[in-house]
Amino acid sequence: MAAASSSTSRSLLLLLVVVAVSASPTTLAGAARSAHLTAGFTRVRLRESQFVVQRPYDVPLRERYQHSGGVRRMWVFAFDKPIRATHPRGARTEIKVDKIYSSGVWQFEGDVFVPSGTSGASVMQIFGAATHATTLMLHVYGGRLTYYHDLRRVLAAGVYDRWVRLHVVHDVAAGNVTVFVDGERRLSAPGQGGSEHYFKFGVYKQSHHQPSRRMESRWKNVAVYTKP
Repeated sequence: MAAASSSTSRSLLLLLVVVAVSASPTTLAGAARSAHLTAGFTRVRLRESQFVVQRPYDVPLRERYQHSGGVRRMWVFAFDKPIRATHPRGARTEIKVDKIYSSGVWQFEGDVFVPSGTSGASVMQIFGAATHATTLMLHVYGGRLTYYHDLRRVLAAGVYDRWVRLHVVHDVAAGNVTVFVDGERRLSAPGQGGSEHYFKFGVYKQSHHQPSRRMESRWKNVAVYTKP
């Protein structure tokens, strides 16, 4: 029995060594950066019911959304209807994280994959502001991740067809938003005021820079953190 236990222990140790060796330096460095960015924060427990899918009102959910293997896939067409017949905004398939906050420091974390060809779409936003709808929007145009539709403020180039790790920090009291892409700080922008906020992610057609006919984003490892 002791020999069997010793053999099992050696096998487990060998497996851990193989996993550590096979992990690329980039993967390990990315994990370390992510852990550093969330240090001091508390992860918010979210139920699946708090991931509220908003889609064109006239199509079944399965025709614009899939959730399989930990990946949430959302797509929309430029000609799609809004989320309600009376809604004034454009086509989207987005997830609203149903956790409203008004104070403190909040952080959104997630890996996003944008297939080539998607352009003219918001893929992530902080909803709520004093003078308009949002505090932050991250758009994709021609493979570039931008601050709203400002092509001069590119947070990352070449985002097509690869997983990109996003961390978005919203300090409500300080009135600022910071965005990290693959662990590197890429944006610091002023907050937009407002009394209530929440995070959204997916695809939301924009009217700038000739949006593509079809837009898609995929997400995994989405989490929300907070601290006072």
